[in-house]
Amino acid sequence: MNSNYAAYIAHHSRSKHSVVDFVTGKYLSPHHCKVIWDWEEPRQVGETVSFRIKFYQRNGRPYKVSEGDQLFVEVILGSLKMPCSISYGNSNSSKMDNSSNNHSNSNHSNIAKVSFTVHKSGQYRIVIMVTGAPIKGSPFSKTFLPGPIDPAKSGFVNQSSSVICQRGVPHQLQVEPKDEFGNLCADISNIHQHIGYSMRLIEVIGNSKSCAANLQVTFDKALNSVVLQVCIEQEGCFRATVAYRGHKLKNGDFNILVLSPASYQRVNKSVAKKCHNVYYEARLVAYNNDRLEKAKKIYCYISPKQLTIKEYFMKIFPKRLYTFRVCPSTKFQFLGLDRHYDTPTLLIEDGCQAPVEIASKDRDVIASVFTIFLLKNIGGSETFKDKQDFFYHEVRQLHSKRIHERLPLKINRQELFKSSLKATKNFSTSDWCRSFEIHFIGEQGVDWGGLRREWFELLSMALFEPGDNSLFTKFKDDNQALVHPNPCPANLKMKHYEFAGRIVGKCLYESALGGIYKQFIKARFSRSFLAQLIGLRVNYRYFEQDDPELYNTKIKYIEENDVDDMELVFAEEEYKDGRLDRVIELIPNGARIAVTNINKTHYLNALAQFKLARRVQEEIDAFLKGLNELIPDNLLSIFDENELELLICGSSNYSITELRENHTISGSSAEFTQVLEWFWMIISGFTQEDMGRLLQFTTGCSLLPPAGFAELNPKFQITAAPTYGVLPTAHTCFNQICLPTYRSSEEMQQALMIAIREGNQGFALV
Repeated sequence: MNSNYAAYIAHHSRSKHSVVDFVTGKYLSPHHCKVIWDWEEPRQVGETVSFRIKFYQRNGRPYKVSEGDQLFVEVILGSLKMPCSISYGNSNSSKMDNSSNNHSNSNHSNIAKVSFTVHKSGQYRIVIMVTGAPIKGSPFSKTFLPGPIDPAKSGFVNQSSSVICQRGVPHQLQVEPKDEFGNLCADISNIHQHIGYSMRLIEVIGNSKSCAANLQVTFDKALNSVVLQVCIEQEGCFRATVAYRGHKLKNGDFNILVLSPASYQRVNKSVAKKCHNVYYEARLVAYNNDRLEKAKKIYCYISPKQLTIKEYFMKIFPKRLYTFRVCPSTKFQFLGLDRHYDTPTLLIEDGCQAPVEIASKDRDVIASVFTIFLLKNIGGSETFKDKQDFFYHEVRQLHSKRIHERLPLKINRQELFKSSLKATKNFSTSDWCRSFEIHFIGEQGVDWGGLRREWFELLSMALFEPGDNSLFTKFKDDNQALVHPNPCPANLKMKHYEFAGRIVGKCLYESALGGIYKQFIKARFSRSFLAQLIGLRVNYRYFEQDDPELYNTKIKYIEENDVDDMELVFAEEEYKDGRLDRVIELIPNGARIAVTNINKTHYLNALAQFKLARRVQEEIDAFLKGLNELIPDNLLSIFDENELELLICGSSNYSITELRENHTISGSSAEFTQVLEWFWMIISGFTQEDMGRLLQFTTGCSLLPPAGFAELNPKFQITAAPTYGVLPTAHTCFNQICLPTYRSSEEMQQALMIAIREGNQGFALV
């Protein structure tokens, strides 16, 4: 007997029949019941379907069914169970077989109608039981097919924001067509369904002219996917937009670098070389957005790990000027032709150092080699899921020779932090890669995985929640505040931050092993701290999420107002017990340099560097030393700071129902009412990652406070924006998302997805 059904009928008493009833067959017989399916197979997902069950006695006469007859219906796809609604005796007579319109509802008292909706395609198992026994034919098998292709859900496999191809040679792009519920529309026999793909090309520089592209659609039977073959006859850098029947694909915007055959061959040779000493001649024309009076002759060296810009004295002695890591945070921007040298220019910036502008006839080759190395470094795709899979694979490979065998640890629960630090004091990297077996002193528990998880959770709280240890602090005192390294108190040493870094590295290593070992750190780290872990330079924009009180009272005021009369200088005063303790200069001789409207952005960035970075630099360096013992820097740098939070901390279990119960609305127009309805419809189909990004976008953190949406302060706000057709905006200080007006739910969904992922797509050619 089905266990769920057994639990269900345990609360109901069985009906007792007399001997006469048994002899005459006047009792409900599951074997004589019939099922009538109110749809034709195969059926597409997305629509509510129903079937009717006709109940009969053993003697063949109709049986009047009711809720007391212990009817049990279960619609299952794998481990997924569909909610069903059951109504008794009120089916539509026009649908009844062998019935006429003049029959009363009483003639249908032996019928129960079951309705349900499926969103996932596949073969469903339908179990129907009554009085503890299956009806005739149960369990049934019904197949539901994917719906029509939805461009907003369809996209390219191995997504890349930049594609390199050769002029006149077809380049293949693999598409995963999906319906509105994310089901793969892989029926390549339905050729008509896959007609309608188009590509639009616009030059990135110059007059932004459109360019023709020859696009052919083929099918890969082995992979059950659609293959777009694009052939472009014009060299240059183009912005491509791929659409299906006029609607852009989910990741249908990307750049295409079209190279000449000679340049394409040079790129392949440069990438294939084992000794990466290939360089490209260029000129340095601007630094930190300031043009040089005379451009410097420089050389660009590109290896799988870095792009190095050098100059030579007397053509013999090299001097390294700038180095950029080959990682997603390094971005290229095409600026057109330099008027003086009549050569293409390229702006390089990485968020850590001042941007550099170079001019070179080999600009497209430099960008292409960099792009290919980057894609190799991150596993060939720029989506978070693909990068996460690549990260886990590389971590497993890195430590593959280290045995993950058990290593007992004796921990004092009353002094968790100190005893854990002492127990791991002399551990080697190999020891940290072993499976910790936790024994709490004075307790009888045996660790089969549960005690290890408990230790990780308790230790995470001890390390990252402000308290007795004070390793981390909050800029404001509430459960929603983000934690940031604490300028090292006297009772703490740098080895404590190293230990905290090793614990995070240990969790990432365990997560890479997967299964029962998967472990996350439940901490709400500040964005500026996460940014510094991957080598990004902190700027004043981080205050909005990390220290909203300072942002609203000082930073925003300076940003939006005239500062010439504020008598500000490039220095910060620190007070202790109400008295001035010291004055810190934000730049050399800062106390003598006045802040003006021209340099106020420089002042705000210098203030951010001091408050969020410089004063905790030793602590962050120590944390990274411990973290990098298990997880190398080059693997961390394939993520941005928002993705790094998802990698380290995971995501909360988000409930749309809970969000509906704990939000506020600002706006009452008919247009906004429609937008709000679309908003709930769109996020109802979000994955947990999408919800995490929505929460990051709106509140600044993907993790909810302990009590969920109810504890957000202020509450999650949905506000009407006085704009049309543009991207949504957010104010993390107020947990507010502002939604413009849109023509359709499809347009709104695309805009919302772009907004919550803005800045998270890694390397891009702009």
